[in-house]
Amino acid sequence: MALDKSDVESIAHLARLAIGEADVPAYAENLSNILTLVEQMSSVDTRGVAPMAHPFEMVQRLREDVVSEENQREHLQQHAPAVQDGLFLVPKVIE
Repeated sequence: MALDKSDVESIAHLARLAIGEADVPAYAENLSNILTLVEQMSSVDTRGVAPMAHPFEMVQRLREDVVSEENQREHLQQHAPAVQDGLFLVPKVIE
């Protein structure tokens, strides 16, 4: 799939990127190559191939879910300018 100048400018606008006029042909070629690769990958027959999260057969090492620190809420909230019901109060920033 070949992209032209208007396609690249539209993509740049959507991505909020400033691309110089001299760079547009290079971007068009690079993006076209990426889209061609995606088309090639889409044409591969993957029936019978199970989806996997990782290419290696590995088991994730997990640690025990235990509390490793004591609750310091009271100590930390002593220095807060405003606290209510155990929560930090902050100024409203959105109307």
